[in-house]
Amino acid sequence: MTLIRSSSSIPDGVSGPSPVTMLRDLSLASAAPAALRAAIQIGVADEIADAPVGVERLAAALKVNAAVLVRLLRNLRCYGVFAETEGGIVHTPVSRLLRSDAATSLRSWVLWVTEPWAWQLWPDLEQAVRSGRGAFEDTYGRDFFTHLHKEWPESTEIFNQSQTELSRLTSAALAATLDLSEIKTFADVGGGRGYTLATLLEANPHLHGTLVDLPAAVMHPDPRLHPDGTLASRSRVMEGDCLQEVPVEADVYLFKSILEWDDEKTVTALRNAARAGRPGSRVLVVTNLIDDSPEIRYATGIDLLFLLNTNGKRHTRTGVTRLVEKAGLRLDGVSPAGQLLHVIETTVPG
Repeated sequence: MTLIRSSSSIPDGVSGPSPVTMLRDLSLASAAPAALRAAIQIGVADEIADAPVGVERLAAALKVNAAVLVRLLRNLRCYGVFAETEGGIVHTPVSRLLRSDAATSLRSWVLWVTEPWAWQLWPDLEQAVRSGRGAFEDTYGRDFFTHLHKEWPESTEIFNQSQTELSRLTSAALAATLDLSEIKTFADVGGGRGYTLATLLEANPHLHGTLVDLPAAVMHPDPRLHPDGTLASRSRVMEGDCLQEVPVEADVYLFKSILEWDDEKTVTALRNAARAGRPGSRVLVVTNLIDDSPEIRYATGIDLLFLLNTNGKRHTRTGVTRLVEKAGLRLDGVSPAGQLLHVIETTVPG
């Protein structure tokens, strides 16, 4: 005889997780990025090929504890990262993005946003909400990227790799969106290793382009931009800090996914581009607008991280148009570029 009354676990008229479940899940959501980072660091995604692999064999190959690996994978499977079949663990479309050899890998990007410094910053969010600004410079005595290059050089390399990964996701859409048929010279300011610039040059055989970024970024540019690369005759690579000056005159200046500092620095960079150009030069700001983003959780999450590390922000449409006008540029329009980005097109006035 059972002592349990028969009942439905879900009340009539209720579907999906309860508010209690949703709040408990959200409160422990930090386990997911920690699990992703651990999976990358021990090499789970790279070890799994196309065939299922048993956990014991996987653990032996990775030289990790099998029982804890089961627990790690159990958490990740809740988010569609890896799956389990009768034959063992297999990839999902999400987990394949963690492979180092995937064409659209996001391995370095996941590592970047889960670096140790990020975990140290999140507890500062309360104070940032109270004060209205991030406190990184107050805590460390210098700006985030200066500190990064000096104290965490390995993290600097991960950042550069992560930016190339993001560019692979969006550069083709940007090349299809921009009509550069009448443009002769193009400058990608803060363009990292130059993946986007190389993509635009390949799509526009008449175009000459210049990559401008900090020394650590341009030290190892895209192979197509090397002196012996396929685009060497139409490209050059220059060290430069757009917050000091933009050291090249061009018909078009591109700021892609970098003007996410505080408003003052963003305006400074735009003004420096306007000074470097000539009347009629175009300045393009390419970004994921927070109010038009199809990835609102990502957009709002990275917005808070920018607040804590650079006192920056992910822009709204109104906010970024206000900044380009404050920089003295003429706003020509805002257009989508693929599913993820928008192009804010401006002109240096006469």
